[in-house]
Amino acid sequence: MLKGILSPFADRAYALLRIVSGALFAFHGLQKIFGVLSSKQPAVGSQIWFGGLIELVAGAAIVAGLFTRCAAFVASGTMAVAYFQFHWKFQGGSSILPGVNGGELAVLYCWLFLFIACRGAGPWSVDARRERQAAK
Repeated sequence: MLKGILSPFADRAYALLRIVSGALFAFHGLQKIFGVLSSKQPAVGSQIWFGGLIELVAGAAIVAGLFTRCAAFVASGTMAVAYFQFHWKFQGGSSILPGVNGGELAVLYCWLFLFIACRGAGPWSVDARRERQAAK
C-alpha cells in the first residue's frame, strides 16, 4: 500500500536527500574554513583544513548537482579517511565501532556519498539539465 503511495515521489525524495546531505556537508566545510558558528578553526594548509575545503566544495557541487558523481566520490573517500584516521585511529578492540569512537556521521556520510556517486545527480540538478541539453 505504501509503495503505491510513495513510489511516485522517489526521484524527488532522492533529489532532496542529495540536496540536504550536500548542504549539511558544505556547512561542515564552512565551519572549518571560515570558522562559521565554530569556536575552533584549523590552521590553513593543515590536513583538517584541506578536509574542510573538500567538504565545502564537494558539498556545494552535490547540492547543485554539478559533477555530482565525481564530487560525491571524493566526499565519500574523504569521510572514509576521516573515520579511519580521526575516529578509529587504527586502535584495537572496540574502538573500531562507530558508536564507541564517535564516527557515526563519518560512516553515514561515506556510504551515503558512495550511493550518490553510483546513482548520479537525479532530478533538480545541473547534471540533469546538461544531459537534457546534450540529448537535443
